[in-house]
Amino acid sequence: MNEETRDGAPVRVLKTEVLADDWAKLIKYSVDYRRRDGSHETLVRQVYDRGHGAAILPYDPERGTVLLVRQFRMPVYLDDGRGWLIETCAGLLDEQDPESAIRNEVVEELGYDLGEITRVFDTFMSPGSVSERLALFVARYSPANRISAGGGAEDEGEDIEVLEPRLDEALAMVATGAIRDAKTIILLQYLKLHGLPEKAMSPAAGDAR
Repeated sequence: MNEETRDGAPVRVLKTEVLADDWAKLIKYSVDYRRRDGSHETLVRQVYDRGHGAAILPYDPERGTVLLVRQFRMPVYLDDGRGWLIETCAGLLDEQDPESAIRNEVVEELGYDLGEITRVFDTFMSPGSVSERLALFVARYSPANRISAGGGAEDEGEDIEVLEPRLDEALAMVATGAIRDAKTIILLQYLKLHGLPEKAMSPAAGDAR
């Protein structure tokens, strides 16, 4: 029996079982859970572990535009029969720190080489079953930052269209349901409410992989 616990946590891990280990891991956990009233029960939970990631929303305050991408997402296809999703540039950390990882993604997907970028949030996007934590960034950009057409890495099966709507147009797309991606909605609303920060915040504690 594999028993694990962390100080202050209401659970004691009794057993772990790897159900799948391909592009990511699907792990089944059996835990002893201490309820708020002090009683105990055994719970079974499955967690999909694909590592942590980062996402960014570049903004040109002179023209009022943002950079987004449109790409095919299999889970979206299973939901709507089309599969296209408009979202922010994003990617897995792959053993890099969040800032380095997202800078690489911006060059690869958007074709831009950005200057200063600002980390504004760390978020769990689907904590009921997915372990991924996203570092969310915003940044200033201009046409002068463009170094290529972007489009993603063909050898990784990426076929990414770069979009450049005005911020208000993108927010209108949220209202109509044309933009349905959570990280994108969060960052669009952040920019509308706060604009670009004057300086970067300190990296959040607990940076992983």
